[in-house]
Amino acid sequence: MNGRDDPKQRAGRQLSTRGNSAATASTKGEIDRFLSAARTIAPQAGGGRLVFALDATMSRQPTWDAACRLQAQMFDAVGAAGNLSVQLVYFRGYGECRASRWVNDTSSLRDLMTRIDCRGGQTQIGKVLHHIAEETQRKPVSAAVVIGDAMEEEIDVLCHRAGELGLRKVPCFMFQEGQNPAAHQAFAEIARLSGGAHVRFDANAADQLAELLKAVATYASGGLKALESARTRGSRLLLQQLSSRPSRR
Repeated sequence: MNGRDDPKQRAGRQLSTRGNSAATASTKGEIDRFLSAARTIAPQAGGGRLVFALDATMSRQPTWDAACRLQAQMFDAVGAAGNLSVQLVYFRGYGECRASRWVNDTSSLRDLMTRIDCRGGQTQIGKVLHHIAEETQRKPVSAAVVIGDAMEEEIDVLCHRAGELGLRKVPCFMFQEGQNPAAHQAFAEIARLSGGAHVRFDANAADQLAELLKAVATYASGGLKALESARTRGSRLLLQQLSSRPSRR
C-alpha cells in the first residue's frame, strides 16, 4: 500500500496485513485470473471516488448469486451517474483481501465482481477500513459501501478505524445481509462513527437494496445535494438513515 507503487502493479493487489496476523495469498491460479481481469480495466482520474467492499466468505454462498445481481445493478447505476471512479475490494479465505485499480469503466468492474466466488474464512473488515483510510490519504474518497453478513473481529478496533474515517469525512454505508447480532452491532457503530448508514437486507428486500445502492452512487458522485435532488425512493430512504446520524453532512 505504498504511495510510490506503480499503478499497474497495484491492480488486484493484496491489501496490507497490518493488524491481521493470519494473512496469506490464495492459489496462484486464482490470483493470476484476478490480476488478468483487473489489468484490462482502465482507470480514470477526477470526480467522486467510491470504495465497494464485499465479504466473499463461505457464509454468503447460499445467497451469493442473488447478491451479485443486486450489486451489479449498483455498478450500472454508478455508470449512469458519471464522473465517479470505483475501486472493488473483497476478502475471503485465509487472509485474502484484494483491491482492484480505481476505474471508471463500471461494466468491466461489474463483470470482474461476478467472477468472484466464495471461500471459507473469517471476516477482514478492519483491513478494509484501514485500506480506505490509506486511499483517502492519497486522494479523498467520497464514500464506501461494505456488504457482508458477519463480524468476527475486535469491535473496538473497528470502531477506532471507523472514527478515523469519520474525521476524514468518508461515510461508510454498511449493508448487512441477514440478522447476525455481532454484525448488526458492529455495522451500526461503523456507520454511526463514520457518518454513514446501516441497512439490513434479505432476499425479500431485493428491490429496496437495489434502490439504496443506487442512492449511494448518487451520493458519492454529487454529495447530499445530489441525493436530495434525486427524489427517488432509494434517495429518500438513504436520507432518512443519514438524518438519524449526529454526524450528517
